[in-house]
Amino acid sequence: MVIGGSAGIGLETARAARAEGADVVLTGRNPERLERAAADVGARSTAAFDAVDMPRLELFFADLPKPIDHVLVTAGGPYYAPVPEFDFDKARSTLDAHLFLPIRIAQLAPGTMRPSGTLLFVGGTGGRRPTAGAFASAATAALPALVAGLAVELAPIRVNLIAPGFVDTPLSASLLGHQLDARRDELRATLPIARVVGPDDVGRLAIHLMTNTALTGATYDIDGGQQLVA
Repeated sequence: MVIGGSAGIGLETARAARAEGADVVLTGRNPERLERAAADVGARSTAAFDAVDMPRLELFFADLPKPIDHVLVTAGGPYYAPVPEFDFDKARSTLDAHLFLPIRIAQLAPGTMRPSGTLLFVGGTGGRRPTAGAFASAATAALPALVAGLAVELAPIRVNLIAPGFVDTPLSASLLGHQLDARRDELRATLPIARVVGPDDVGRLAIHLMTNTALTGATYDIDGGQQLVA
């Protein structure tokens, strides 16, 4: 199951899971895009709702066919703003998506998952190198500690975190706008892998974390070596 799976990392993970023979349930806020994604990957079913709508999220878990094996959560984007322009309402929405949503899913999932299942969240590497817009760094840096604690509390269900750097997704395009091509060129020229990380790269990592039962409580960077270069 993929929460926030109608585009980008979620969609490519769903595609990889289907290729392995899994049944996939997709969620997303945009019903039309969600239906296109479901048709594209052959999803078993879909549910259109905002993942941070906690009552709706609870109903979604209650209605799922049980048991489920894995949950991937890609919902929520980063909030960048310098201190003079900081919007507290937008920041609270980010906390809802990045910190409170994982905790609520951790409450709901054990009643629907196999003991060998996986909760897999997607964060980022922005907290490793503080820059202007400190809130985004702080929110990102909190996730590894949260995931490690959840792994202890929910065992034997496994809990892991994927931390991408730049990934060439529709979200990246919306954030960068006309600067997108320049950013791609810069990364191709500077990353040790000499190419841009794509959502399919992250999807393959997600499948590995779901299927390798020795992995829990850890954060897995996937940035093409971005942190190794200035």
